[in-house]
Order: sequence, then C-alpha cells, then structure tokens
Amino acid sequence: MVAAVVASLGLLATAACAPTSSPREEAGDRLLVLTTFTVIADIAREVGGEHVYVESVTKVGAEIHGYEPTPDDLRRAADADIILENGLGLEAWFERFVAGLDVPTVTLSDGVEPLPIVESAGTEGESLPDDVAGSPNPHAWMSPEVGAQYARTTAEALAEADPDNAADYRANAERYADELLAIGETLSEALEQIPQEARVLVTCEGAFSYLARDAGLDEVYLWPVNVDGQASPRRMEAAISAVRDREVPAVFCESTVSADAQKQVARESGSTYAGVLYVDSLSEPDGPVPTYKDLLTHDVEVIIAGLTGTPLPDAQEVGR
Repeated sequence: MVAAVVASLGLLATAACAPTSSPREEAGDRLLVLTTFTVIADIAREVGGEHVYVESVTKVGAEIHGYEPTPDDLRRAADADIILENGLGLEAWFERFVAGLDVPTVTLSDGVEPLPIVESAGTEGESLPDDVAGSPNPHAWMSPEVGAQYARTTAEALAEADPDNAADYRANAERYADELLAIGETLSEALEQIPQEARVLVTCEGAFSYLARDAGLDEVYLWPVNVDGQASPRRMEAAISAVRDREVPAVFCESTVSADAQKQVARESGSTYAGVLYVDSLSEPDGPVPTYKDLLTHDVEVIIAGLTGTPLPDAQEVGR
C-alpha cells in the first residue's frame, strides 16, 4: 500500500514537472498569430478561422497601456508567424517588445482617421499633460465601422502570410464586417427617437469618441484618455451642468474604474446611472463580453436602454 502511494506521488510529481505545450506546438501547421490584447485576438480568430492559432500577449482584464512584457512573452513572440497590434499609442511598450524580432508586425489602425485626445466640453482651465494633449485617441475599435476595417486589414495580413488560404480570410472578414456594421446601424436607428439636444454619451473616460462620432452623439466624460483617471471638481461640475442643461437621461461608466463619481453626476443632475460599458478587454468565456462582437453588442444595448428608456426586445437583438 505504501509503495503504491509513493509510486502515485512520483507520477504526480513527474506530471507537475512535465513541460506544457508551447504555442508553436499547439499551432502545428496553422499560422501562429500573436496579438497585443484580447480584442484583436478575437478579431484574428474570426478572420483566420481554422487556419490560425491565436494568442494575446495581455490577458483578460489586464491593463494594456503600461503593460510590461515578460520573458515568456518574448519567447512566444519569437515563435510567432505574425504579430498584430492596435497602434495609435495604445501599446506604449510595443516597439521595445518587437525590437530585434524577425517577425512581421501589422498595425491594424493604419489607415484609420484618428481622433485627438481633448478635454471634455466645459472643462476650460484644465490642462492635459504635454504627452497626451492632441495625441490620437487609441480606442478606435469601439467604432463598429473601424472594427470592420480592422477585420479587413487582418485578412490582408493573414493572406500575405498564408496565400493558400487568402480567399477564406477575405470571405471571413467580409462576413464578420457585415455583422459588426449591423451593430452600429442598430444604435444609430435607435437614437433617432431621442431629441437632438439629449443625444449625449456621458462616460467616465473619453474612450468612446469613435463610437460617438459614428452614432452622431456628443461626448462628455469625467477625464480624457491616458490621464490620472480622476474626476477633478471642474470636470465634475462641467459634466453635471451638461447633463442637467441638455436633459440627458442616462450616464455610464467603464468596467475597469469606480463608478462612484459618475453616480454622483447622475444624482446631482437628475439623470440616471444606467450601467457598465466595456472597452479595453474581453471577459472570460463565461463572462458578459467573451468576444469583441459581444463587447460592442453589450455596450450598444446598454446605451440604447439608458438613452431611450426602452430595452431592446429579444426579437430585436443588436446586430442580429
């Protein structure tokens, strides 16, 4: 009996020490695609289909802007067939990450018309750091139209790396682009019932500029992108005044920050705090936004329900 127990423990120890499969081994004959964050990884999986194996450098819920790559990240990058990044200053660490690597890299935002990072309306007197003011707002994927462009850019990158499957990549990208564009159309159509004066998207961070532009929404936020993530008294006052004066029915906040300040805006303006929006990361598979399409769909549904006061019936699910 003792001998059997000892043998079992030995087998467990051996298994625990056994090396796990590398991404290269997992990929096999498929393209090994490495992306900088989870949203791009999901786009690559949709476009690449069965022909690709995709991994993200940053994991679910990770902070993207100031991420510090690990030695394991560098080993995975060296084995990759192609690396996809967002660009627009999102991945401040990316140039150092790929320096010295002989791996093709593609910036999905190339060709996207960038929107600058600016202060929210009514916050005159506030000043952005010199390295932030006027820089591109990096959250371009929050626009379904830009998401469709990312899909097509991904298809061309994969087609160049794997010409034999180019037709599949392009067909997948067009199908996926149509699904993403339908989400944006749903939002624009729903907002037609709202008075123009009240068509305002009020968030904690100014990460929704591209979505707001597409949908014809003015934008108010408690702090711009890439600043300290705190609502100054001037910004709070400006947001409260804008919401009250324009009779904006609902305000929102992102999943990665505290909504306390935004809830105060709602109380003092007579508006309603209408819920959480997602931006920088997908969730785990059993979470609320396991895919990029789910992320956009969730945000659009929450915005429509908050601004119109009418949740979408099941028969009118976004993008379907």
